[in-house]
Amino acid sequence: MKNFAIIGVGGYIAPRHLKAIKDTGNNLLSAYDRFDSVGIMDSYFPDAAFFTEQELFDRHNTKLQESDTKLDFVSVCTPNYLHDAHTRYGLRLGCDVICEKPMVLNPWNIDALEKIEKETGHHVYNILQLRLHDSIVALKKKIDEGPQDKVYDVDLTYITSRGKWYYTSWKGDEHKSGGVATNIGVHFYDMLSWIFGDVQENVVHVASHDRVAGFLRLKKARVRYFLSINADHLPANAVQGEKRTYRTIMIDGDEFEFSAGFTELHTKSYEKILSGEGFRISEARNCINIVHSIRNAKPIGLKGDYHPLAKMPLSKHPFGW
Repeated sequence: MKNFAIIGVGGYIAPRHLKAIKDTGNNLLSAYDRFDSVGIMDSYFPDAAFFTEQELFDRHNTKLQESDTKLDFVSVCTPNYLHDAHTRYGLRLGCDVICEKPMVLNPWNIDALEKIEKETGHHVYNILQLRLHDSIVALKKKIDEGPQDKVYDVDLTYITSRGKWYYTSWKGDEHKSGGVATNIGVHFYDMLSWIFGDVQENVVHVASHDRVAGFLRLKKARVRYFLSINADHLPANAVQGEKRTYRTIMIDGDEFEFSAGFTELHTKSYEKILSGEGFRISEARNCINIVHSIRNAKPIGLKGDYHPLAKMPLSKHPFGW
């Protein structure tokens, strides 16, 4: 049994980590979040210590590390811009770290974390759960075993609608979330580059507060993508359960189906990490490079090979910013 601490236990993604820790037969000793709406802990680890102040959380963890009940892992579920700092904290506490995506916002932060790994002797693992999805694993196998000189035409469309709250939260601040491409797209860019190879060209056609559209030339694919948080972009058949979401990947004109099979991917990720097969920092480098380039690119408009939805009329920021 391994002992865990969680930073950001009140966040959206934290319940998946709580479940993964529980499902893999391990224990949560301490948790921290600035907000105290964390009743979900009762469903998994009601005896875990909880703190709303980093200083008290750190004092508790330091005492644990000086006792016979040491922490083995710190799971980082905080806002994107804090991943780097909280990962550093976990390493220097003397733990391995499991960090949500994106690992960091800037490529140079990866180099710094790898240096701290060497200094501390501990490791960082990134949650890249789409690489564990059965359908995606099968697709990669098909591409790897197919014609080596073939270049596929791929269209990625991902629309996951968000309300006005989004723009008030850290997610609506590009400096904190990395913008739409990073916040909702980083795992897709990781998946595509994992399957189709390194980036050879990265063009942004349209980018605004609620969408990004562009073109990626990978070693084995020409990828047109459209990512959006605007409900007005949803097709009529997009409602999935209680969420207004539309997700599709077309490969050479055929739809690649992978809508099911997501519920256990965090548990699978933890199983891999605990068995020594988790995705290390270097695995995240490609997708971090991609989203960093997109965030800093100057959109060229509707030129060249662009996604059909890139022509959707631009909308005003809901707060007029």
